[in-house]
Amino acid sequence: MINPQDLKLTGYRRPDGRFGVRNHVLIIPVDDLSNAAAEAVAHNIKGTMALPHPYGRLQFGDDLELTFRTLAGQGRNPNCAAVIVIGIEPKWTDRIVQEIAKTGKPCAGFSIERSGDLKTIEAASRKAKEFLHAASEIRREVFPVNKLTMSCKCGESDTTSGLAANPTVGRAFERLAAAGATLIFGETTELTGAEDLVMEQCATPEIAAQFKAAFDDYQALVESQGVSLVGSQPTEGNIRGGLTTIEEKALGNIQKAGRCPIVDFLEPAHEPRKPGLSFMDSSSAAAEMVTLCAAAGSVVHFFPTGQGNVIGNPVIPVIKLSANPLTVATMSEHIDVDLSAMLRIEMNLDQAGDAALLMLERTINGRLTAAEILRHNEFVLTKLYRSA
Repeated sequence: MINPQDLKLTGYRRPDGRFGVRNHVLIIPVDDLSNAAAEAVAHNIKGTMALPHPYGRLQFGDDLELTFRTLAGQGRNPNCAAVIVIGIEPKWTDRIVQEIAKTGKPCAGFSIERSGDLKTIEAASRKAKEFLHAASEIRREVFPVNKLTMSCKCGESDTTSGLAANPTVGRAFERLAAAGATLIFGETTELTGAEDLVMEQCATPEIAAQFKAAFDDYQALVESQGVSLVGSQPTEGNIRGGLTTIEEKALGNIQKAGRCPIVDFLEPAHEPRKPGLSFMDSSSAAAEMVTLCAAAGSVVHFFPTGQGNVIGNPVIPVIKLSANPLTVATMSEHIDVDLSAMLRIEMNLDQAGDAALLMLERTINGRLTAAEILRHNEFVLTKLYRSA
């Protein structure tokens, strides 16, 4: 049985002492109006990456704060070496720059007002080239597992998810937590019917109460709209895979937490405050949740899938695990860890945990995931309510 402390992990040390497993130079647009300029800079400077999105204008309150926190979180993420921020207005642009700059990494902001796209693109491109040169000379260093922050989410779940793939992540997380790693688990909306079990797993009554309040808010939102989640939870893909109720789905979902105590509760896109498993209030939509995890500082992500979710992320590598023999056979290009031997009783849970940890080691040390190779760079902001 593999002990995570024996894994040989290498990464890029950042000024704040955290380690990244990728070395991105990001071009972050503050708002939808700045997407074109951000993408132009990324086109000009090979090796940089833009994160276009459709929001950032006339948002307010908690919705605006979450957008700011999510965008700044991408730049704060240890997988990012340096950041260019481009916005239409200087004040909001500077707000994100200042938040990223707290990590000590290079960050520069450019606003389009009174400059226009062409001058902004030129100035930002020159700075991005400078940042990329510096990033290209950063070398990997060995780091201990207690410096690792990672996350998990499942998608396109079926009966094999709860039986094999999700428990595999849970077993790996149990060992990682014991070794001092920082872990993130969430999907508030997909715990209906298993919320009592999550509460029992919380380390303190205060954490359990925070989780329950977030869960109840979700239930109240659904009820306030006078709608049913049938067809949405479980999804059509879940139903096709044999999950007939949200309760069945939830009982499989929580297997990803293993037997780890939940040591903290996090609001969406907030960075963990302590090692061990934290629960982050988050959407269950795949791209939204993984984006929130990246904003929270996760540097790599376990994603078990039954029917075959193809999600990726531009900032953090997403490792796909599946125990469904049909999915592994028909969608092999998307699967990093084949766990189908578990269903043939040829692999036990500890062996599956070993396979997950070995792929984690390889990915951290530079192996590209299937999603990275296939250009799955889904970046989706979570929106709380309508803009003004």
